[in-house]
Amino acid sequence: MNSIFQFQKYLLKRQVFALAGTFRVYDPNGNLVMFSQQKMFKLREDIRIYNNENKTDEVLNIKARQIIDFSAAYDVVDTAMNQKIGTLRRKGWSSLLRDEWQVLDANDNQLGTLFEDSMGLALLRRFLLGSWLPQNYDIAFGEKRVADLKQRFNLFRYELDIDMSMDTASQLDPRLGIAAGILLAAVEGRQSS
Repeated sequence: MNSIFQFQKYLLKRQVFALAGTFRVYDPNGNLVMFSQQKMFKLREDIRIYNNENKTDEVLNIKARQIIDFSAAYDVVDTAMNQKIGTLRRKGWSSLLRDEWQVLDANDNQLGTLFEDSMGLALLRRFLLGSWLPQNYDIAFGEKRVADLKQRFNLFRYELDIDMSMDTASQLDPRLGIAAGILLAAVEGRQSS
């Protein structure tokens, strides 16, 4: 596995005023370790993540299985190893009021759940406060929380702390945790536009 996936904490930043989704992922020391720029007008989501802004070496790919799917499934592939890591599948109707996703392994067996912090805060975000109330997501495998994805309050750019330090048993592949953060930032970017 590429050494950029060795950290337990990352900071993801998405430009708010860019025409296409532009994402930068930083390690705990503030070094840029991943970069992605979505293509505009794609019918099927296909997010390619590189290890630098020159886009010379692709490290991850997040690709939707279908063009339009209310319960969309996104396969996460380590492109350097040509290996599917897992899948993130949105729970359609459940996600209308509170975002909820299934975290699946490479064979589509459920490992855990990615979910927005609380129904009350989710409703406040959707119907009253919008981006004034930052989002917070947890990834849990059973009863064990393995990651926290917490949005920082910033009016000029989307910032998301990805923290997998509570995963002491290393259950969550860090590539899948980072892909979840990028996918949430991409989906949130479309919903707020």
